[in-house]
Amino acid sequence: MVRVIGIDPGTRSFDFCGLEDGEVFLQTSITSVEVAENPQSILDVITEAGKVDLVAGPSGYGLPLLHASEVTEKEFFQLVLVRHDDDKIPVLEAIKDMVRLVQKTDINMMFIPGVIHLHSVPAWRKHNRIDLGTADKLCCAILGVYDQARRLKIAYKDTSFILIELGYGYPAAVAVDNGLVVDGIGGTIGGPGFLTLGGMDGELAYLLRGFSKGTLFQGGVLSLLDDPNLSPEAFADQLAHDDQQAQEAWNAVAEGLVKSVAALGVAVPEPKEILLSGRLTRVTGLVKDLEKRMQCFGLPVTRVQRIGDKSKEAAQGAALFADGLASGPTSELFETMRLRECNGTVLDWISLPQAKQIREMYREA
Repeated sequence: MVRVIGIDPGTRSFDFCGLEDGEVFLQTSITSVEVAENPQSILDVITEAGKVDLVAGPSGYGLPLLHASEVTEKEFFQLVLVRHDDDKIPVLEAIKDMVRLVQKTDINMMFIPGVIHLHSVPAWRKHNRIDLGTADKLCCAILGVYDQARRLKIAYKDTSFILIELGYGYPAAVAVDNGLVVDGIGGTIGGPGFLTLGGMDGELAYLLRGFSKGTLFQGGVLSLLDDPNLSPEAFADQLAHDDQQAQEAWNAVAEGLVKSVAALGVAVPEPKEILLSGRLTRVTGLVKDLEKRMQCFGLPVTRVQRIGDKSKEAAQGAALFADGLASGPTSELFETMRLRECNGTVLDWISLPQAKQIREMYREA
């Protein structure tokens, strides 16, 4: 019997999903604020769950199947991509502190890849890219393959879809063809989200004369409406009452998602569905509007069916990843998606003249 745990390091919360012989035995969540204040809280959830064979750790931008014991300062940099001269972001620092704590225990934790690490994504789609989808977005796609195969009663290798992941922070899109992840548009490349600005205009980046990591957590709906405490539900209520400023903000987000689906149609010429996942897709008003906008593609639009009702999609996908890696019941899913075939770093594909300097900074991390 295989027991595993998957962790989703979300913007607002860290979610945990545990599988025992393929069945959910753990679903819990702790706030990102709590993690930032007490990194030990992650270990507490794991140890309180009892003996587990494998944990898919909070992997940020991703590492190619690296055990926690092998993580050094170099890998910390890859996980969070925060410059040494930048202000520290508490929750990202907490992840690093958590890894150091895990290294003092016998917890079998692996760090898993992001989309750019996968061999199934052609090289030409990676050039001058870092964020094709972080590890948690990949996990949502894994759950998508698992779900579509079950719902449509098809083999994993016959699944094909474009997944829209609309979390509290970063939206993203992932393309799956014949059961393989073949492309992605990460949260810092695509359109704006509820919290974040999405892909930055190169001229804006130039005028900013360099910027902090914190800038990447701004510029979305909350910034457009100048209301940092607005909940997705309250935002949907504003839309229902024809608030024009709210409508402008939602148009920016929703149209950006439609553009992402259209762009990824190049990588998946015949998708069976458009799948939706993430925090905002549990808000009825927003989902209905997205479904209406996606009608132009002539495809069914459906929310990913979760394997548990309390943990987020990314945590569940991470648990499926861990279960497959540990040769559990979902090992066929793991092997079909070729998730073991991954390597490199998120900095491998930069071809700008400054690439050498960037890589030297990474090596000296």
